[in-house]
Amino acid sequence: MSIRAGHASERGRLDPEVLNDEASEAAMPQQVRGVVAPGKGKPVQVETIVVPDPGPGEAVVRVQACGVCHTDLHYREGGITDDFPFLLGHEAAGVVEAVGDGVTDVAPGDFVILNWRAVCGNCRACRRGEPWYCFATHNAAQKMTLASGQELSPALGIGAFAEKTLVHAGQCTKVDPRAKPEVAGLLGCGVMAGLGAAINTGGVRRGDSVAVIGCGGVGCAAIAGARLAGATTIIGIDIDDRKLRWATEFGATHTVNSRETDPVAAVQGLTDGNGANVVVDAVGLPETFRQAFYARDLAGTVVLVGVPTPDMKIELPLLDVFSRGGATKSSWYGDCLPSRDFPMLIDLHLQGRLPLEKFVTETIGLDGVEEAFHRMERGEVLRSVVVL
Repeated sequence: MSIRAGHASERGRLDPEVLNDEASEAAMPQQVRGVVAPGKGKPVQVETIVVPDPGPGEAVVRVQACGVCHTDLHYREGGITDDFPFLLGHEAAGVVEAVGDGVTDVAPGDFVILNWRAVCGNCRACRRGEPWYCFATHNAAQKMTLASGQELSPALGIGAFAEKTLVHAGQCTKVDPRAKPEVAGLLGCGVMAGLGAAINTGGVRRGDSVAVIGCGGVGCAAIAGARLAGATTIIGIDIDDRKLRWATEFGATHTVNSRETDPVAAVQGLTDGNGANVVVDAVGLPETFRQAFYARDLAGTVVLVGVPTPDMKIELPLLDVFSRGGATKSSWYGDCLPSRDFPMLIDLHLQGRLPLEKFVTETIGLDGVEEAFHRMERGEVLRSVVVL
């Protein structure tokens, strides 16, 4: 097995003077700090973890920043799987430190956003030219472990609340290193989910009317995506006035507090009685989905990007489903293709056309993740970002 390793500068560029002993050090299992969820509902802990050498098709990435996402909290609460302990964190950017055999798309020193859609190229979705629906995405074959040798389950196959992590090389998407890591990493999950729900899944076009229910991180990203796509009427809906102010900052032309006002009637009133061309449900409750369904135009599109729990059910008159036409869609990861979308969105950000920096409410260290979960639950932040 051969391993290519390098020493990267803080801004993500390869240091031209790579010493042999540094490469040798990178080609050995390393002990680093990481945030681990030890059991269901238990507070997370900063532990020593062991990162193995990259095997064929794998890469070791020095993590520079990682956003605190609701999905990490769902892992901690056992809401996704019970394969504890989990190495949390997945919304990350960093610098490739070493790669294993057969890796050609990235090299040591590359600044990358980590993704959890490393497409296979061979499944039925990939073969029909729809790789964003890939059914066999890649993760690293090897496991990271605790110092005791106990295997860790990395969140979404990434595990980036850590100084370094091991991923499949396809999970590394190279982007312009001028972007700040704490901003770029957010495209790794929640912000991409919202942007893609509007642009990719919803197909928002110039002149469209768009309503977004739920104006947290994902919802505000959907608002930003609608604005980027050229929507002229963008309606943010929430029960929290603070989040409605966020929605305005990201481009909402109107806001509705649905605790005080019927959101369906409000959307119709703002769209000449027709309803919105696209309605994005960024909450994922039966009540909000029903609101989205009836707030759209008769031939409009509903996009569900908020994640429901397994016990949730919805009942709708079948005649209403038939008579409204249009489309009802779910959006998983914003139907993104990382190799296509991440570089383009970073370029738009660097041009000043996509204000990704507004999503960063605070930066914290690894030991601040547990408290960041509580702030997120209280709705106080768009994103807390771990900076390493």
